[in-house]
Amino acid sequence: MGVVKEVCVDNIKDAINAFQKGADRIEFCSNLDEDGLTPSFDDLIYLKKNISIPVRVMVRPHSNSFNYSHDDLIRMKETIEFCKNEKFDGVVFGCLYENDELDLNKIMYLADFAKPLNVIIHKAIDLTSSPINSLKKLLVIDNVNGILSSGGCNTADLGSEILKKMIHISPNDFEIISAGKITDQNFEILHEKIDGKFYHGRKIVGEL
Repeated sequence: MGVVKEVCVDNIKDAINAFQKGADRIEFCSNLDEDGLTPSFDDLIYLKKNISIPVRVMVRPHSNSFNYSHDDLIRMKETIEFCKNEKFDGVVFGCLYENDELDLNKIMYLADFAKPLNVIIHKAIDLTSSPINSLKKLLVIDNVNGILSSGGCNTADLGSEILKKMIHISPNDFEIISAGKITDQNFEILHEKIDGKFYHGRKIVGEL
């Protein structure tokens, strides 16, 4: 398999443009100005009918924190259930305690509920004290299939050494999706540095 370029979008128009420009996969959300929230089911249904590449769905009920209440979990499960019924490629979420370490109990609970969808833990992992140690904890959880990370830094470029370590310690079938200001302009340089299989960005296939 070659390199996978995943485009992060928060509206139908950008999703279709990304598909037409050669994106391999879409991560679909709403409100990218808040780093991405759960999108509407109507948009997801429309998208499923109009593009033929895999779509992964952001499951994030609010942007206050990654610390989720019982009511938040119910809303997250409703989104995951919808994605299972509509046979989307996967869901993307992350749960932290108030101290910004991984809430493994909630992650395991949601990951188990999400079967057979792919489950990606998003950049919440970059807020933890050690993204490497957090990754090691996730690697032993059934049905967590990958992480989205900038290596704990503001950009994939700054986090490239950590991202390389993450790739090195992960099994071949676990996706380390490098993210953080990756564009069509700097992609080749960053790929040479990181040497990964999966990359993510809003402009990774160009301006939409």
